Amino acid sequence: MATKSLLKRESELANKNRQLEILSNGIFQSGELPKFKDKISETNQFPLKARKLEILQINVGYMCNQVCEHCHVDAGPDRKEIMTRKTMMQCLEVIKNTGAHTLDLTGGAPEMNPDFRWFVEEASKAGIKDFIVRSNLTIIRANKKFHDLPEFFKKHNVHVVSSMPHWTRGKTDKQRGDGVFDKSIQALKDLNAIGYGIPDSNLRLDLVYNPSGAFLPGDQVALEKDFKKALLDDFGIHFHNLFAITNLPISRFLDYLIASENYEDYMYALVEAYNPVAVANVMCTNTLSVSWDGYLYDCDFNQMLELPVNSKVKHISDYNEELLEGREIVISQHCYGCTAGAGSSCQGSVA
Repeated sequence: MATKSLLKRESELANKNRQLEILSNGIFQSGELPKFKDKISETNQFPLKARKLEILQINVGYMCNQVCEHCHVDAGPDRKEIMTRKTMMQCLEVIKNTGAHTLDLTGGAPEMNPDFRWFVEEASKAGIKDFIVRSNLTIIRANKKFHDLPEFFKKHNVHVVSSMPHWTRGKTDKQRGDGVFDKSIQALKDLNAIGYGIPDSNLRLDLVYNPSGAFLPGDQVALEKDFKKALLDDFGIHFHNLFAITNLPISRFLDYLIASENYEDYMYALVEAYNPVAVANVMCTNTLSVSWDGYLYDCDFNQMLELPVNSKVKHISDYNEELLEGREIVISQHCYGCTAGAGSSCQGSVA
């Protein structure tokens, strides 16, 4: 068993190293892709520096009930990486002592961590202003033990941010798997039924849109209007905001780009849409990402590429705000994804 696990880990590391090599190479038939470092240097924005911590994003595990083709976490039912209660307790100590106003729990499907509810209950006592759980919606309908999640979220005033690729069945199921759309619609109805997403409700329900192909998202405001009209007209569903997020060229999406021969065109599309205004507001400057095993990264994309923070402090157990604040952000070519057009972050457009 140990040998099998070691071989799997070696394979994962080899794939991440391969992806980093592909990203850093950037030499195509139409020319060499400019280095992201050089691009932001043109506007005197290099090096990117971390500001005061505002958002602590914690990945509690890569296990998920879905296997989505664009997933940058490579999440799925076979992933065994799960945050332990010991690491959660270390995160809680940081939550209690930091000035961060937002706690952002993600996965995989974070709800599949066996200590998820304990962690939410304990973290909710810390007085965080915005307590986010990123749900794929279908987990609510996965089996009976998850059916009460909407009530659990309501009890702890959790801000639910949910993936919703499109308001049509075809486009959603194509990206996330057969049956996902219908389960997502039912889950949204369950959340609406107890007050989530209803206009003027303080039970926040936001949706996340990722493009289903090798193109950038459209205007977030226009997309939100289209989503709201379609979901209300067709299903009577309400939600508060839509976050449009650019697919970054890593993990499964990078594999897709290469297999579909869209990688070169996509990278040039990101470069051509580069926006220095977006650079000033990228999420890595006010966010710290914590992996399932407690290691620290500037963002969850760097986490997936195993590019740790540029600091003596590498693990949540050694958290030191003075040493982490002002650190130089670790960047690579995938960072073009966060700075294209209106910019992209886990909270949607940034410019």
